[in-house]
Amino acid sequence: MATKVIIDCDPGIDDAVALTMALFDPRLDVLAITPTAGSVDADQATANVQAILNQLDPPRYPRIARAVLPEDASVIDDRDLHGRDGLGDFAVNATERQHTATSDKVIADLIRQYPNEISIICLGPLTNIARAFQRDPQVAKLVDKLVISGGAVSCSGNVTAAAEWNMYFDPPAARAVFHSATTKTLVPLDVTNKVTFGVDLVEKISNSTSRAGVLLHKLLQHAFRVSRMKLGREVIPLQDAVALLAVLEPTLFECQEFPGDVETSGDITRGVTIFDRRERVSEQSNMEVAMDIDRDEARNQIVRGLRFAIQATK
Repeated sequence: MATKVIIDCDPGIDDAVALTMALFDPRLDVLAITPTAGSVDADQATANVQAILNQLDPPRYPRIARAVLPEDASVIDDRDLHGRDGLGDFAVNATERQHTATSDKVIADLIRQYPNEISIICLGPLTNIARAFQRDPQVAKLVDKLVISGGAVSCSGNVTAAAEWNMYFDPPAARAVFHSATTKTLVPLDVTNKVTFGVDLVEKISNSTSRAGVLLHKLLQHAFRVSRMKLGREVIPLQDAVALLAVLEPTLFECQEFPGDVETSGDITRGVTIFDRRERVSEQSNMEVAMDIDRDEARNQIVRGLRFAIQATK
């Protein structure tokens, strides 16, 4: 039986790649895609989800929600890496939807409808999850599992010297979710940055006659070009695709239980994730944290998933 999931995301090139994998994987039943501000603003995030679905035209359309800007949002976004529209300036049309429910409401409603059956795959800032739990406090206990892409244990951050983007953008939401009564798996930069791809990935998966291939070709070409020009790197990570594997292929990961928290107010430590790794810890662990991954098999699984999507959209 397929796993029921909600994908919460801020698309974002790597989000779009993960969505492409997820929407055509028979092991997943994607009930909804709930956009959030992050890599792009709230309106653009909502439009990008609609545009991705319009381009891919999956056999089953999930519910689409509407993103709302958090109160304490970061004043920066990630358009310098993802393009003006967040999707490498991929020109697709987003159908305007009237009276679309907000992401937090869609999450709360679906969890109530399918108690203890839905996993939420969190690929962006945790704004929507925190709001859903605030809207309906009982919902946190009814989620099967949260899989969170974000944070850093021992490595440097990717937006500041210490903070990872998803945690930095809305740290109060991240802290609330970390302390919530849910089963959580965190997939931090320490792991996602280990799974990198060279430009040959484009040749492996691109197909000019496939809807998914056209989208992926544009997204990945942009990602490799920006990585080389702005970061001086010839490879790219696909953090969100790796986080998706924590649902699809959990045996690829080595995980440990930790008490985790997020700094919300520091001038230079906003969004830093802290994990108590002392031998004698009085505080109870509140999450499972991925510490290592089978890199080669993770790459193989991502390529296989993208090729399947390409084949399904010819």
